[in-house]
Amino acid sequence: MQLNYTAIIIATLLQFIVGAVWYTFIFGKLWAKIHGFDKCSAEEQKEMMKHIMPLYGIQLIVTLVTTFVFALLVAGFPAQWNIYGLAGFFWIGFVMPTQASAVMFGGAQAPWVMKKFLIMAGGSLACLMAAAAVLGNM
Repeated sequence: MQLNYTAIIIATLLQFIVGAVWYTFIFGKLWAKIHGFDKCSAEEQKEMMKHIMPLYGIQLIVTLVTTFVFALLVAGFPAQWNIYGLAGFFWIGFVMPTQASAVMFGGAQAPWVMKKFLIMAGGSLACLMAAAAVLGNM
């Protein structure tokens, strides 16, 4: 089984960028409202940003792990399989159910459960499709 490590790194970075755009520019205001960040003062938000920076490093590592596992899955399937379909199966079988449980039992307030789940699940699907685009073309 041959893995393209350059593609894995590029796919990881692309997913990180897609996630940043998803949670900042596309759904940033709603995400802030769901978590009550919109009610924090500018000073409180600045302080929170100091504590969140190390978490970005952890997120980058777990994204690399997900990308590596997805690349292993892709390498193990016949070449005629559609990589985007495989990404969708990976998402629907592993990622989406995990996120559903995390939102349902993670303390989200009832009015926000569905919106939070849709944002998280949609972001993960977008990231996996971005990874598929890279892994399938390198």
